[in-house]
Amino acid sequence: MAEKSESGDRLTSVLRPVRGGNGFEEALEQILQVVRLGLVPGGERLPAERELAERMGISRVTLREVLKVLQEEGLVESRRGRYGGTFVLHRPRTEGEDELRRRVAAVDVEDTLRFREVLEVGAAGLCAAHGLSDEGSARLRTALTATHDAPLDDYRRCDTLLHLTLAELSGSPTLTSQYAAVRATVNDLLDCIPLLVRNLEHSQQQHVALVEAVLEGDADAAREVMREHCEGTAALLRGFLA
Repeated sequence: MAEKSESGDRLTSVLRPVRGGNGFEEALEQILQVVRLGLVPGGERLPAERELAERMGISRVTLREVLKVLQEEGLVESRRGRYGGTFVLHRPRTEGEDELRRRVAAVDVEDTLRFREVLEVGAAGLCAAHGLSDEGSARLRTALTATHDAPLDDYRRCDTLLHLTLAELSGSPTLTSQYAAVRATVNDLLDCIPLLVRNLEHSQQQHVALVEAVLEGDADAAREVMREHCEGTAALLRGFLA
């Protein structure tokens, strides 16, 4: 039961009841976000079918159709037996300028980066201005610690979870779901460029300053640190595109 609860906590920001009429499409979008954001890392098992179906308000028949598509795309695999289930497959990093430009061609990068900044800055300001509960503060500190302790190849997933935690703690489910979607797009682009140690060190300094500002209730500082943080990511991507 502990495993299920932990998994549920990680997926709260993405999985939600779908609207009528587009159950298959919306469920597919949500589980794709779970995979692309690394909320269930490669090698780990998705929650049981019954739990996933209940969380999204769809039938298990529809869910199985969604999982079949993900299997065909090479994102998950089904395993039988006592310890079976649906497991997320490891995604190989695809670095390179050509791949980055191919993915960039499919999105409006500037619009995506601006929208991300609006959501991130807003979430940081809301968390600081309204204050966090003891539980919320502990969640934010735990997410920050995870980024400190993460090995290089797991850093981006932990970084994503820190930002998703902040979005969720803002208290706006709409903001959280929109952020999850835009972050998945940003991650697809970031996956095409190398992890730069100097950049990650600077990013961690900003993370620490951000969390301190939020916990101290300094909304102006929280917004400013987050704005600079988002601008750093934007500059990095533009640099590789130049």
